[in-house]
This record gives sequence, structure tokens and C-alpha cells, in this order.
Amino acid sequence: MSKKFTIFGNPVEHSISPKMHTFAIEGLKLNASYTKTHLEDGKKLKDIFLSNFDGANVTVPHKEIAFSLCDEIRGIAKDIKAVNTLINENGKMVGYNTDAEGFYKSVQTFGTINSVLILGAGGTSKAISSIFRKNKIEPTILNRSASRLESFQKEKFNTYTHDSFKTQSFDLIVNTTSAGLETNTYPAPQEIMKNIFANSKYAIDVIYNKNTPFLSLAKSFNIPTKDGSDMLLYQGILAFNIFYQNRFSFKEIEQFMKKAF
Repeated sequence: MSKKFTIFGNPVEHSISPKMHTFAIEGLKLNASYTKTHLEDGKKLKDIFLSNFDGANVTVPHKEIAFSLCDEIRGIAKDIKAVNTLINENGKMVGYNTDAEGFYKSVQTFGTINSVLILGAGGTSKAISSIFRKNKIEPTILNRSASRLESFQKEKFNTYTHDSFKTQSFDLIVNTTSAGLETNTYPAPQEIMKNIFANSKYAIDVIYNKNTPFLSLAKSFNIPTKDGSDMLLYQGILAFNIFYQNRFSFKEIEQFMKKAF
């Protein structure tokens, strides 16, 4: 019987997840399809999912509501309180988060990382801060507004607003904000960004396939950089293996999925 997968999001048109998963489905000769589902009302996600699909991915802005609708949560998603991968297990919606591990794998090529500054305080920031803590690295979170930082403060993370931040040195700077996606802006005021890059070793932007102002500025300081393509690829591989009960090796899936880039 053919398996059906989708990605839920709003917007979702730009997503390359269907391309990635379709390459893997075809390459591994599986009987399945992967589509996009534009969903405005996140509260309807569970009913639509359980009625139509065997598995799904979830993108913005539905990761937190999907978490709250799940019958069961597994793995690091419990700490993050957001899911990006769902499976339909005998009529139960089970949630996972592969964003965190996908991101962590993507930064391994930089070398040793002991200190991290994360820009932004949304769902992606939660995922990334959780995976660093799990790997015994305590990240610092920098965000424009104080209100978004409250959940991080409850979890005892080091937090700053743009107004309270004092320049310090970090091995890795991570942009999780949407600054630079549609507009030519930085995730923090330019003076702060210059001070940060003058005292850091590496930079990564979770936005993919775009040389954002954040990455351009980092390169002007001769810092090794990456965009979010590897994170996207790796979280997709991990999600695909959840759909198929870890039947395949990472490399088997990767050889096909990376054709989407």
C-alpha cells in the first residue's frame, strides 16, 4: 500500500522538503508520495493529518501547536516543546523534533565549539539551545525584546536584549531570526553585529540558499560561514528515517536527498 507524506506550513510554497523526500522515495524505490499542505488554522492539523497521512513534517508557524496536539512526544522534542516530524501510529499522532540534531550535525565541520551565541528567541532558537545544552555547551541567547526571552530564563539560559548586551567572545554565532530573508536587515543593530564578529570564530545562518546580510558581514571579518542548507538536509534525512522506522542508513538517504540542492 502506498504511503502518504506531507509538509504542513503557512507559507509552504517555498519548501524544498517535497523535492528532498521525493528524491529519496524514488531513489530507494519506495511506494510513497510527499506533498505540500498549506494550512492556515493550526488547530485543524491533527484531524487532517490522521485522516490523510502516514507521516508529515511541520514548518512555521505550526511547530508549537503540533506539539500541543500530539498524543505522544518522543526524544528531545519534549525539551523543545515543538515538533517538526509526525507519524501516524495506529491512529495516534506521535511527534518528534529532528531540527535540533540536524542543526548540531551541520556545525560539526567547523571544529571545536565551546561557546555559542544564538540570535533570536523563536522555535528554532529553542531547538538549537536545547541540543547544545544536551551536548554540555551552555549557549547565550540575544533577542530584541525581553518578553520572548522569558521561556529561556525559566530554563536558566543566559539571555540578553540588544540594550543589555555586553560584547564578549564566542566560538559560534547562530542567526535563527528571519532578518535577511525578505529584507536587507541584520538580526541585531549593525554596531552590535560588528563587535560580535570581531570576537568570534564561526557563523551560521539557518536561512538557506541565500547570502544574507548576516553572512556577508561575517565574511567581511574572514569568519568561516554556513547557511542553513546542511541543517535542512540533515533534519530531512532524520525525519525520513523516522517515517521508515530507521530502515536505512544516513548515507543511503543523503545520496538522494542532496540532489534537491
